[in-house]
Amino acid sequence: MRTDRRFWIKQMGLGIVGLGLTRIPSLAAPGISRPAANDKLPIILRSNENPYGPSPSAQKAIADHLTFSNRYHWDIAPQLIEELAGKNQVSEENILLGAGSTEILDLVSKYAASKPGNYVIADPSYAYWTSTLDHLGMTKIKVPLTAAKTIDLAAMSAAINTDTRLVYICNPNNPTGTLLGREALAGFISRVPQSTTIIVDEAYLDFTRESSLTELTGSHPNLVIAKTFSKIYGLAGARIGYAIAHQTMIRQLTELQSNTNNSVSVLSKLAALASLKDEQFVSDCYALNEKARNYTISELTKLHCTCIPSHTNFIYFSLANYPKDFFKLLEANNIQGTGIYEEQGKWTRITVGTMQEMRQFIRTIQ
Repeated sequence: MRTDRRFWIKQMGLGIVGLGLTRIPSLAAPGISRPAANDKLPIILRSNENPYGPSPSAQKAIADHLTFSNRYHWDIAPQLIEELAGKNQVSEENILLGAGSTEILDLVSKYAASKPGNYVIADPSYAYWTSTLDHLGMTKIKVPLTAAKTIDLAAMSAAINTDTRLVYICNPNNPTGTLLGREALAGFISRVPQSTTIIVDEAYLDFTRESSLTELTGSHPNLVIAKTFSKIYGLAGARIGYAIAHQTMIRQLTELQSNTNNSVSVLSKLAALASLKDEQFVSDCYALNEKARNYTISELTKLHCTCIPSHTNFIYFSLANYPKDFFKLLEANNIQGTGIYEEQGKWTRITVGTMQEMRQFIRTIQ
C-alpha cells in the first residue's frame, strides 16, 4: 500500500523527488525577500517569526505547485506523516497534523475539558490558546516562575490536584526563553497522574541543542508533544504543526478533528516536506539567530536592561532601569515590539530579527 501511494504521488509530480527541490547554496542571510532598507516597511520584532524563511526549497515547492490548489490531494498528508515519523523516531500512528501547533493545543483543550476541572500553567507562559479552555469552563491555575524566570516544576507539581485535567509546559518557555533540563522535565512528567493530560510545547526547541522528549510518549499515554513549522522553518503564515503522542491519545484527538490531518493546505504540506529536507537552511538560521541574539543581549545590557539568558529566537528583558520611553521610541521608528508581561520589573520581550534589524533596534533605543 505504501509503495502504491508513493508511486501515485510521484506520478502526480508530488513526491520529494518530483518536487524538484534541488539544493540551493546556503547564503549569508538565507531566504530574505524583504528589501534591506525601506523606511515605509515596519521592522517586525513581535511574534517570534523567522526573518529568513521560508527556505528557498519551501518557496520553490509552493511556487511550482500552485496549480495543485484546485485538488484536495489527500495522499500528501500520509507522506508528510511518514517523514515526520522518521525524523522523530516514532510510528506514523503517533503523529497528528494540525493547522499550526495552535490547532493541536485546541484539540487537546477540547479533549481535556470533556470533564469539568482545572488546568495548570506557568505564569507568564504562552497562554493565548487557553481561551478555549476558559470558554469551556475550565479553571486556570497559574504558577509563578522562579526568580530566574524559569518554570518552577516543583510548584507546578504541587498545584496539581484530583480535578486537574491538563498541565501545560512550554519548553523553551515563551516569553522568557528559559529552558528546562531534560532530566528534570522527564521526572516531572513521570510524577503527573495518568488522569491528567500533559502538553509539552516544543515550538522553540529547534533553537537549542536539546533533544525532544518524544520517546516518552510510548510509556506515557497522557503526554502530548506539540511541534510546529512556524519558527525555525519560517512557515508561520503557512499554518502547519503536529502532535506526537501515544497512539491511544492520537486516536482520541482524531475524533475531535473534523477533517483528520487535512486542515492544512496542500501547499503548506508541500512546503513542510521541502523544509524537512533543507537541513542547511535550518543550520544557517540557527547560527544567524545566535549571532544576532548575542549581539542584542550585549547591547541591551549596556543600556542597563537586565536580560534573561535565551535559548530561543527572542529575548526577555527588564526596562526597570531603562530611562527612556521604550515603546514610544519603537512606535516612532516603525518597529513592532510587544508589551509588558510583568509589571514588577517591567519585563518585556523582543524577537530576534536579522543582524541589520537588531542594529537598527539598538540604535533606536540608545
